[in-house]
Amino acid sequence: MTQSTSRGDDADWWRESVVYQIYVPSFADADGDGMGDLKGVTDRLGHVAELGADAVWLTPFYRSPWADGGYDVSDYRDVDPRHGTLDDFRELLERAHALGLKVIVDIVPNHCSSEHPWFAEALASPPGSPARDRFVFMDGRGPDGGEPPSDWQSKFGGGVWTRVPDGQWYMHIFAAEQPDLNWENPEVVAEFESILRFWLDLGVDGFRIDVAHGMRKDLTPPLRDTNGSDSAPLNAPPEGHDHPFWDRDEVHDIHRAWRKILDEYAPPRIAVAEAGVSQARLPLYTRPDELHQAFNFPYLRCPWDAGAYREVIGSSLEGARSVGSLPTWVLSNHDVVRHLSRHALPAGTDTTAWLMSDGREPAADEETGRRRARAAALLTLALPGTAYLYQGEELGLPEVADLPREALRDPMWERTGNARKGRDGCRVPLPWERSGPSCGFGPGGSWLPQPDGWGEYSVEAQTGRPDSFLELYRTALKTRRSFTGDESFAWLPARDGELAFRKGALECRVNLSGVPLPLPPSAAEPLLASGACDWRTLPPDTAVWLDAQPR
Repeated sequence: MTQSTSRGDDADWWRESVVYQIYVPSFADADGDGMGDLKGVTDRLGHVAELGADAVWLTPFYRSPWADGGYDVSDYRDVDPRHGTLDDFRELLERAHALGLKVIVDIVPNHCSSEHPWFAEALASPPGSPARDRFVFMDGRGPDGGEPPSDWQSKFGGGVWTRVPDGQWYMHIFAAEQPDLNWENPEVVAEFESILRFWLDLGVDGFRIDVAHGMRKDLTPPLRDTNGSDSAPLNAPPEGHDHPFWDRDEVHDIHRAWRKILDEYAPPRIAVAEAGVSQARLPLYTRPDELHQAFNFPYLRCPWDAGAYREVIGSSLEGARSVGSLPTWVLSNHDVVRHLSRHALPAGTDTTAWLMSDGREPAADEETGRRRARAAALLTLALPGTAYLYQGEELGLPEVADLPREALRDPMWERTGNARKGRDGCRVPLPWERSGPSCGFGPGGSWLPQPDGWGEYSVEAQTGRPDSFLELYRTALKTRRSFTGDESFAWLPARDGELAFRKGALECRVNLSGVPLPLPPSAAEPLLASGACDWRTLPPDTAVWLDAQPR
């Protein structure tokens, strides 16, 4: 059995952990229907443990009509048949814990599915009824109520309001099939506290909270128009702070109540916020009586520039430490263009337009993207805090930018009038083997088409190959463990275009300048390089690790 060396029941295991994100539909398919499932995850957990991760984060696997890839939940206490059963989840949990892996599950509290029993009851009930009060129903504007209550815009395109036959409108920040819940309603509050306890009692180790910054709204009439300020890309903060439904101060009351529940369990469970807020506001979500972590989207969006990285790393550390926490570091996830492809494009490229060109305009420099993605991995894993790895980044997967239009499943495609291809290109099922009907993803095909040559990125193709992404990640995660426990951080003198710092005894240098840089004389022992390096000169787009206190 492959054995992980996680920190077991240490209540602070999460502070310097590595969490591997599993997008369940695209990780592994055990039953051959082309859709990833929990049995598939269980069968492949050895890969995650061997990689050296401490935990897995599972995206939603609950009952869902799948209008938004499972983020439209119709039953929060059951597994969707396309992904398996509750018994399958119990087996997954047992296997993960046997491997030393913690299990974090997604919770989706801002909205549910339009097929949730509560919403069906709301549609069948009159305006002003208790059933409707669980959601955000309002009368429209204009003499006949025929205009939406406000100009608020959905993240998936179009307005946030949909009208029902009796004339009222309901709110949905995302798709119309995802009605927003009313978090001023005590029934909603109680229901989600019960849902948390259900999964905690089964043995999960924590939660990733979807849209943690959007659960409370300012619904004081008349509603304030926003003139489009709410239509920024996913995970991007809206302009300003006083927004009617993003980053309301009242949302912290919810997180404080949830923290009390998490602390009831031994060892205490954890929670990480998906909060697309400004860097100045992000620490508010990780105060000692709130959540443990929050995703660091400013770091994810950082361009390949030493000055930009230095600023976001410094401000992230300063903000987190002001509340006694540590930052998270995220390069990719299931909502954004994979970072290998982002770093292969010219600075400032509009990735939405690039995807609409099927990845042709501008042309991606894949070799540059590979070098930068490898260097970014070492940079990320050297920083104090928790690294979240998105499945496939350890394989160096690029974005599949040329998915056929008829294959697209993201609701953004239809809701934007075919103006945005959406997120399917980073969700193409993983390749595990060089060949087969879906490169080892499952015994059948795959729900999104895999491109030609996908098998050459596979775990099988990269295992044992010293220059592969997979072996770089395996070595880096193993080496990283030797330096956990010391959270100190200090910048070192650096040249233009270079990052240099120490985290405890681990020294990291990254050359983002575009020209070779001599490595300064040092007594530190060379440990690992992201690319070819003679340890006298640091090539462009390359990172190195050194041990400042050789063991």
